[in-house]
Amino acid sequence: MRNRQELLKSVEQSSLRETPLKFEVGDTVDVHTRILEGDKERIQVFNGVVIGTCGGGTRESFTVRRIVAGQGVERSFPVHSPKVAEVVVLRHARVRRAKLFYLRDRVGKATRLRERRAKVGEVEATVKK
Repeated sequence: MRNRQELLKSVEQSSLRETPLKFEVGDTVDVHTRILEGDKERIQVFNGVVIGTCGGGTRESFTVRRIVAGQGVERSFPVHSPKVAEVVVLRHARVRRAKLFYLRDRVGKATRLRERRAKVGEVEATVKK
């Protein structure tokens, strides 16, 4: 008889996303989510800064924060949900901690994070427009 953790891992394997999402805490992202309205499906975009990730396996999720009309709005997304169509990274930030909950207390320009420049050899180098 197999170990309980091995059994859970094998069951969860079918629910995991085939291509992992590539982002880190501090990145400014566009999260494209599928919304069902009646019999129609559309994509809604939520733009903001990733302030934390939690969990692992099928329970892994990440939290995105943005400011709307002077109010902070946070939304958590499950990483492996089919409702999350894609995550587009717009900007990388230089951060020194895993959770950026201190951004909740900041207002205006104080919420900005330092930009992390891509190295010359990296494939994902930022393209100047």
